Formats: sequence, C-alpha cells, structure tokens
Amino acid sequence: MDDFSDSVSTTSSSSSSSSSSSSSIITNFPLISAFVAFTIAQCAKFFTAWYKERRWDLKQLIGSGGMPSSHSATVTALAMAVGFQEGFGGPLFATALILACVVMYDATGVRLQAGRQAEVLNQIVYELPAEHPLAESRPLRELLGHTPAQVIAGALLGIVTAVIGHAIILVCSQI
Repeated sequence: MDDFSDSVSTTSSSSSSSSSSSSSIITNFPLISAFVAFTIAQCAKFFTAWYKERRWDLKQLIGSGGMPSSHSATVTALAMAVGFQEGFGGPLFATALILACVVMYDATGVRLQAGRQAEVLNQIVYELPAEHPLAESRPLRELLGHTPAQVIAGALLGIVTAVIGHAIILVCSQI
C-alpha cells in the first residue's frame, strides 16, 4: 500500500510541475502552435481560392474545405507541439497523435463524401420543375471535406509551424 501512495504522490508532483511550466494561456506552446497553424491555413485558403477562381472570397477566411486543410494543420501542430513539450514517448503525445489521425481521416472520408453527396443533391433540386415544393430549397454546402492532397498540405503546414515555434523557444531560452 505504501508503494501505491508513493507512486501517486510522485505522479501528482510531476504532473503539477509539468502543468506549472505552462500555467499561462499566452505561454501555452501547443495552444499557440495550433492557433498559428490554423490562422496560416485559413489565410492561405483565401489566396489559393483567389488563384483558382480569380475572385476574392472572404468566406474562405472562416469556411471549411479548401487548400490547405486547416483542421489538419491545427491538429498536427498541436500533436507536434505536445511532443516537443512533453516528449514523443508519452501518453499526451499519443493522445494528440490519435486525435490528429481521426480528424484527418474524417476530413478525407466522411466529410469529403458528404460534400460530394451535397453536390449531387443540389443538382437534382436545381433540375426540379419550378412548381415542385423543393425547387426553392436553399442549396446544401458542398465544400465540407478535403482531398488527400489538401490534408497532406495541412499536416505539413502544422509540422512546420510547430518545428519553427519549437526552434524559436529554444533560441529564446538561450538568450
């Protein structure tokens, strides 16, 4: 029983020292890394949409879908930052990595297929006669998921963001 008490006390003291190192939200490296990656991805979508369509679309700054995947960038930056801060062999990194994989799988699977179904349904509704009750239905959102290339680009953006953030922290800690 004493071994169990010692183990709990050691775990709680190491846990409190780990959480005290990031006690402020403005110095929380994983949170900042994820937020920066998300912001960069959303801004990049704005410009990639302009390049593709030759028109500015402010909805790209807050919308889902498009190149690169901001969901992938966010969760990948989070996982990498957690790995840098807590270690890549620990349970926190494992949890963040599994979360990232689930989010990226969902973006290329379920959400992408839902978007494609919305395209087909919108076309069907568009071809209905004007007197049909559904003819005036509001179109479904079609840009929901991501292609594998968009997810990979988002993941690479997340990794680069976390690596640069980690390098900045290392340089600043030596000053």
